[in-house]
Amino acid sequence: MHPVVLLIGRLPHVVGDVAQQLDHLPIEWLGAHDHAEVVRQLETEPRIACVIMGAGLDDVIRGDLIGIIAEMRPDVCIHLKDRTSGPDGLVPFVERIVQRDLLSLPEQLEMAV
Repeated sequence: MHPVVLLIGRLPHVVGDVAQQLDHLPIEWLGAHDHAEVVRQLETEPRIACVIMGAGLDDVIRGDLIGIIAEMRPDVCIHLKDRTSGPDGLVPFVERIVQRDLLSLPEQLEMAV
């Protein structure tokens, strides 16, 4: 069973593009681009391992979503992409987070033993 990542972006196709470009990774991708979709995904998918939010959303909306995610799922890490790297930085950012935080977990557990 693959880890589940919730991608939040300003436009629905952006989230789909990221998932398509990273389909080589053993991840189940979910997407959301507004308040209602984020709530629905959090309520219906208990296996969400982390949330990655793009930089295209307004700061007020980002803050609102962070609050909702933290309240509904305090067990989930929230990663915010910087704005400096621009839209082209989203895929590398998502890939770095997933590789470091989700896909290297077995290696991290082995090192702890």
